[in-house]
Amino acid sequence: MRRPTRVIKIGNLLIGGSNPIVVQSMTNSDTRDVNATLAQIGRLEAAGCELVRVAVMDQEAAAAIARIKAGIGIPLVADIHFDHRLAIRSVEAGADGLRINPGNIGSPDKVRELVRICQERSIPVRIGVNAGSLDKQILARYGGICAQGMVDSAMDNVKLLQDLDFHQIKISLKASSVLLTIEAYRLMADLVDYPLHVGVTEAGTMYRGLVKSALGVGLLLSEGIGDTVRISLTADPVEEVWAAYEILRSLGLRKRGVELISCPSCGRCEIDLIQTAEAVDSQVRFMDKAMKVAVMGCVVNGPGEAREADVGIAGGRGFGLLIKHGEIVDKIPQDQMVPRLIQEIKDYEPGKESN
Repeated sequence: MRRPTRVIKIGNLLIGGSNPIVVQSMTNSDTRDVNATLAQIGRLEAAGCELVRVAVMDQEAAAAIARIKAGIGIPLVADIHFDHRLAIRSVEAGADGLRINPGNIGSPDKVRELVRICQERSIPVRIGVNAGSLDKQILARYGGICAQGMVDSAMDNVKLLQDLDFHQIKISLKASSVLLTIEAYRLMADLVDYPLHVGVTEAGTMYRGLVKSALGVGLLLSEGIGDTVRISLTADPVEEVWAAYEILRSLGLRKRGVELISCPSCGRCEIDLIQTAEAVDSQVRFMDKAMKVAVMGCVVNGPGEAREADVGIAGGRGFGLLIKHGEIVDKIPQDQMVPRLIQEIKDYEPGKESN
């Protein structure tokens, strides 16, 4: 069951409650380079990104938010560290949300000044705790990094905002350790009803990051914990969006995109299954079609294994069988298998079956 939370609004998005879990990413372009940042956000939007964050490192980057915001169709969050003036300037430039740690932006007066403009403009704040940058006092209290220390850090920041009667809050508690991340989110989920943004930070390169994120984020989501998601990868940010939807779809939480199933290669396989499956995957990865596609390596088990797919192929010696909903509908020369399957996918309309 999904953890009940209060609802906050970021731009046109409602986050928390029973609203869909939101997929987000962060640009790795220089925010001051408006054209490069717009180009990257355009690619993220096309992949299904619903919320994007940009780094604001100086006043020039904060000012650039106005032009970036004017050129995109999804809410924009400004990521700020230490300087409350950058947060204020970002809000004035049109940012829909902020990612900050109130405790590291200065005196209570500075926090109060920032909260005032956020209240005036209904701008929510994400309190982002990272295990690698915990306050020295918290590290001393627990003798090092631990889940309770991360939660204490978040709660200290929550209290700063609550004391100013500000409650448009989202929280994240990220670590590079899967187990530490899970423990911290579980503890926090029992303490507050604010929406939680989940992810495993510094998860690594594409393959390593996917494994760690699927475990950490997947376990939390399966327990009903999480209202927004970022899959942090040392890779093109567009891959983060694809990975997020793969995890969400695997758990039955979102339906965007093509689900591709393919069998492990074995001695019965008479086609280059790996190359065939990769060729199909590369063309369907970012298609916005909620359907299941199968790529199977032999005609013995393939038709049965592909029964639950909307469309698929099963390879034979020099040919492939085209399968729709478990039924063999055509026999295709091997060199035409991938193009034919891609065309069938493009033509597919739910509820309309044809040979």
